[in-house]
Amino acid sequence: MSQTEAPYDDRPTPVEPELPENVQAPLAKFNGEPPEAPQWFKDAIAIEPERSLVDIEGGRIEMLTWGELGKPGLLLVHGNSAHADWWSFIAPLLAKDYRVASISLAGMGASDWRETYSFTDFAVEADECAHAAGLYEAGKPIYIGHSFGGGQVFYAAMRYPERMRAAILVDTGFGGPPPDSPEGQRMRQMQQERVRNIPTADKPNRVYPTMQAALARFRFMPPQPVENFYIADFIARRSLKEVTGEDGQVGYTWRFDPQMWAKLDRSAMDGMPHGEAVKTPLAHIYGANSAILQRSGGMGPSQLPADVLKIEIPDSHHHVMVDQPLALVAAIRALLAGWPPAAG
Repeated sequence: MSQTEAPYDDRPTPVEPELPENVQAPLAKFNGEPPEAPQWFKDAIAIEPERSLVDIEGGRIEMLTWGELGKPGLLLVHGNSAHADWWSFIAPLLAKDYRVASISLAGMGASDWRETYSFTDFAVEADECAHAAGLYEAGKPIYIGHSFGGGQVFYAAMRYPERMRAAILVDTGFGGPPPDSPEGQRMRQMQQERVRNIPTADKPNRVYPTMQAALARFRFMPPQPVENFYIADFIARRSLKEVTGEDGQVGYTWRFDPQMWAKLDRSAMDGMPHGEAVKTPLAHIYGANSAILQRSGGMGPSQLPADVLKIEIPDSHHHVMVDQPLALVAAIRALLAGWPPAAG
């Protein structure tokens, strides 16, 4: 199978042994205390969003909104096993000029879990939340998706171009490396470890006795070093929920559905046509050191048009909003100042 024929694969990358501490357990050294944060970050998260739950197809979808109704709309979609608050320090910096909504896809964040998940269902959630947030009051919104969320945005752009003005993918990879490449061979050897790391019905999310213990186990997937510990801490705390364990003791566990990857139907992406068929204007912002894009063959994933707008963020890995949040904001602002071109 050639690289261009590789099936869409967005499952978590397993953690390899003997990783440095700032990769394997970046928050452990803080012993449950929040790391010091710069003033810009404190100011951004002080701008609290309006939080709501939108009823969609029998389930509630978490939605956060910033900015005034009537301004151009932006819809932000997170990566796998993540949640809407991954954008909570980015969205306020865009809300001066835009009406911004961030959602937690079903099975993640505070959204309800479902018996099954599909790309079509995620597209419905995005569209209905965009309408509920008032993003259409100034015309069609622009969708922005990171990683797995970028895959959902790309799918929606392909299948439902009438729903959006344009789409921005943030470090979104498709497929895998050529099977005969060193990376392809390494990934085959890691398959058993990959399966072992993905939560299943008989392997639920672990309950930690304290917030400190849970934070000490937080890490990014795929593995990458962390320098902005204050962002990792912010994301990690909002990735957890309080629960009662089997022993009756109150503890903390991850908010995402542990059966998410077993329940997810990815077949909608397997037969997707190549990017030249995309009618929606597309742009791709990516990290210069992204493991996801190295894994899938470089800057231009095969599904995207050859002439897709590309913006590289220097000194950034896959999680661009964690590594270079202000550069990401600047890139989005600059891009939207003159793009997409007016219709007609």
